[in-house]
Amino acid sequence: MSSLFGTGEISTSDEYLHEIIGFIRVHKDGHCERLVGTEKLPAGIDSLTGVESKDVVISPETNLTARLYIPKTAATDRKRKLPVLVYFHGGGFVFESTVSPAYHLTLNHLTAESNVIAVSVEYRLGPEHPVPIGYTDSWEAVQWIASHGTGTGPDPWLNNFADFGHVFFGGDSAGANIAHNLAIRVGRDPDPVSGIHLDGVILLHPYFGGSDPIGSEIGKYKQLKVFTDQFWKLANPDGGLDDPLFNPEKDPNLSGLGCSRILLAVAEKDTFRDRGFYYKELMEKSGWCGKLEVMESKGEDHAFFLWDKTSPNACTLFNKICTFINSRGS
Repeated sequence: MSSLFGTGEISTSDEYLHEIIGFIRVHKDGHCERLVGTEKLPAGIDSLTGVESKDVVISPETNLTARLYIPKTAATDRKRKLPVLVYFHGGGFVFESTVSPAYHLTLNHLTAESNVIAVSVEYRLGPEHPVPIGYTDSWEAVQWIASHGTGTGPDPWLNNFADFGHVFFGGDSAGANIAHNLAIRVGRDPDPVSGIHLDGVILLHPYFGGSDPIGSEIGKYKQLKVFTDQFWKLANPDGGLDDPLFNPEKDPNLSGLGCSRILLAVAEKDTFRDRGFYYKELMEKSGWCGKLEVMESKGEDHAFFLWDKTSPNACTLFNKICTFINSRGS
């Protein structure tokens, strides 16, 4: 069983309109009570890595924001342009945040290890803001980043330090799902983001699904699939488990993914492991002409690196991400 999702217990209480035990309660008046991912850390200079971060407003109308990160090398070598990592946090589309400790500390670490400028997107969450709002917010954030491609955008860090010829989308769990779907959109509709070149996507333990169970979902993870499907159903009550946003098998645009490289990370004990390998099969059969690399972390569970960044497996994963970003694909 996935430690992140505990026992995968299903709520039978009629006290709330919806409840995913241990994660979120939707009260009958519509108020959402989130039980995880609510702690906040401020932006600033990280004493451990020297990475500096700040919060920016992308859209005042929707309160769409992002947290930007630059490594300390940016201050010492101002002429060097750095790759851009656009990161989308996980949380089943209904919880977590760019400012929570799990993500703020991870982005500090990723920024330092890979020597990138990172943009961590604070997309709106369901069920208050149901799918596709999270994707729409994320696409708007990418367009905002692309507006800096000529060096005249609203943010000086991106204007001065970003190499827009080497942009990466990345994320874990639901965030990896968003990264994949935005890469599809880049391939389908490149004009709004013509200021950037999407070099690759980094999918860490992606949250994909479907109405038909596969692999371990038929056996030992059968009940856990029912549990984890609840997050998608809560965030997207009208879409269904075979919505192409959730089930890549149903996406007719799969072969048009708009980059040449994918790094796919799975974890041996993760309930979504088989979905990750199935995604690899789908991409290879789709006609997409890029290169997909798979890395499996043995003995690990879903998104383990968010809480333990110094274990041997976490170090290996972060090193792989660094190599992927800095290998300069086509």
